[in-house]
Amino acid sequence: MTEPLSNIPGGMRYYFGREARLRRAVETAVMSVFDGWGYEEIAAPAVDYYALFERGMGHEEARRSFRFTDTDGRLLALRPDVTSAVARAAATLFAQVPRPLRLCYAASVFRQRPRSHAEWKRQVRQLGCELIGSGGDEADLEVLLIAAEVLERLGLGYRVTVNHAGVFNGLAAQLSLDEAAREDARSLVDTRDAAGLQTFFASRGGDGGTRPAAPLARELARLSGKREVLEEALTLAAAEGRVGDSLRALERTWQVIEAIGLTESFEVDLGDVSGLDYYTGLVFKIYVEGAGARVGGGGRYDELTANFGAREPAVGFVLDLDAVSEVLLRGGAFGARGAEEASASKVGAESPGERFREARERRGRGERIRLG
Repeated sequence: MTEPLSNIPGGMRYYFGREARLRRAVETAVMSVFDGWGYEEIAAPAVDYYALFERGMGHEEARRSFRFTDTDGRLLALRPDVTSAVARAAATLFAQVPRPLRLCYAASVFRQRPRSHAEWKRQVRQLGCELIGSGGDEADLEVLLIAAEVLERLGLGYRVTVNHAGVFNGLAAQLSLDEAAREDARSLVDTRDAAGLQTFFASRGGDGGTRPAAPLARELARLSGKREVLEEALTLAAAEGRVGDSLRALERTWQVIEAIGLTESFEVDLGDVSGLDYYTGLVFKIYVEGAGARVGGGGRYDELTANFGAREPAVGFVLDLDAVSEVLLRGGAFGARGAEEASASKVGAESPGERFREARERRGRGERIRLG
């Protein structure tokens, strides 16, 4: 079936005028923050081997990419993710470069088969940074502070929720949850179904219902807030094993957040357990006033580079330019400043020679002009 050329595919759109100017201003501002922290820009290929993304993102996520066959028969994909490409570059092109690597990017990603109608965009512009080759609390905090500075530079009211992948994953291991039970528990926690979670563990009896990890697992759906959340969780977990280590790591991060006065904009959310299979440590999500869903997130992913070379610690985050720009267009000092543009004034000379001479002179002074 032939589509009329006046239409564009679903999930795609044009940007122009005020909106296009704002998007460019936001991108410039965010990239300048990355540069200020010593991050070097990297531009990844828009088309790459599908196997790269399957290995980096996992089979299910990679299947959302646009796939096609190269002339040699190999399967290619239109880039659905930037982090996989950056990790591959770190493990290959930059294998001999001194660590840590600080890399940043502004790039579009392309995905089909959306998870929900609210996410129905085939092309999304991402602004992100990756810190590779540096583990520990200080690297995590560096990335968190960069995210905070970006949001403050844009004049956005924001909230960043922090969690640690080792809490839920450690509980699942202690409770010997098989894959199906693990996903059932994850779904109950992520939808904040506290009653359902209690029933889930009560029904398991000796198979997890009465084990030492069960008290914390039963309460995950409601554990969000400030320092008191960590204190309660440590008590419920008896501060042992992987779960206790993960909670203490999160507590160290929170101590620094308190020390630099960011507690109003940050909170702990142990009930945010979506996407934890990708992460190995800190995980965080970014929300801004005026947006109906999160606009960014990130965390620690120490296993990713091992898919392409040597294993090394890594942490980073991405911000959704489309979501942020939509919020800024509706108001805010940065939105007004970033979208404004001086009106173009007409060049009035009659003869072509005089008209173009005047145009060159006025452009030399930086004026915005219009011919005709």
